[in-house]
Amino acid sequence: MSWRVFPAREFPAHAAAWQALNDRGPRTPLLDAEFVALLLEVFGTGRELLAVSEGAMAVLMPLGFARWQTFQPSQAPLGAWVSDAAHGPSEELLRALVRRLPGLMLACGVSQIDPDLVARPETTPRLQTLDYIQTSRITIEGTFDAYWAKRPQNMRANIRRRRRRLDEAGTAPRLVTITDPAAMAQAVAEYGALESSGWKAGGGTAIAADNAQGRFYTRMLEAYARRGEATVYQCRYGDRLAASDLCIHRDGVIIVLKVTYDEALASTGPSFLLRHDQLQQLFDSGRFRRLEFYGKVREWHTKLTDEIRQMYHITAYRWALVPRLAERLKRPKPDAAVQAEPAEQPSRPESAASAVE
Repeated sequence: MSWRVFPAREFPAHAAAWQALNDRGPRTPLLDAEFVALLLEVFGTGRELLAVSEGAMAVLMPLGFARWQTFQPSQAPLGAWVSDAAHGPSEELLRALVRRLPGLMLACGVSQIDPDLVARPETTPRLQTLDYIQTSRITIEGTFDAYWAKRPQNMRANIRRRRRRLDEAGTAPRLVTITDPAAMAQAVAEYGALESSGWKAGGGTAIAADNAQGRFYTRMLEAYARRGEATVYQCRYGDRLAASDLCIHRDGVIIVLKVTYDEALASTGPSFLLRHDQLQQLFDSGRFRRLEFYGKVREWHTKLTDEIRQMYHITAYRWALVPRLAERLKRPKPDAAVQAEPAEQPSRPESAASAVE
């Protein structure tokens, strides 16, 4: 259970070993060496470390006092840990890593784990797991018509009505699929322009051709497209882009990384029209067996599938005393709890709004 630790800038020298572990283990494009290296290049701070063991590797970042966690920029659906089938993030392996990290380290965590790739371990005094988000998938088997007939009737009726109205207006929606590496830069630029026109523009989180997110998705999709593992889906009303998905895929599994739509066209349901036509194409092609969303389950996901699972985090502690002490520190002192009680307020009639809420 020995570990070696390097500055993460040395990741390229270990990329082949990382890829070999991914190929022997989860074999997901989200943990390819090329994906992780590009995340580090674009979003790394320079403080990250690369940890290497016999059957496991991790890219780590500092997380508060005396604690490290797997590198986790928002563009990564999974934490930067890869291992073969015999070396998952066990208590023994993680505690050995805690002892090997520089300084007096108390804990190390692996974030955003898919239970389908790594089984959730039992909690022990030195290892704890924590729920992250619920995510969803769609299994692609049988015919599209059979799958679609099981969807909510009102959703199917709404899509038919919106499509009919668009047809009558002369702007029939059409599905465009982009797989050419040379076309990815333009596809990401169009995606970014659409996303920047909506609410994300105000928060500074939208993709743009000239920002870090735009550079990451362009270079990543170009690289995956050269291997036949990237597709950008677009729903167009005539020449106007109405909605778009950025996806990568491997071994019959397609992963939706980013979704956006034109908010000015929200009443026409461009995202649902895109998803309907995309799924019909996936069912008809026979190439895919599963579509993964890897995002927090929203109401619209539940209209498309009931396949939902719980992702999770793992934290291993150097000593069993550490999580117990942390828990005690979180508890409010009795005196503080009394002082925090609000003064009694005069009663007032309950408003209609609050009654509804």
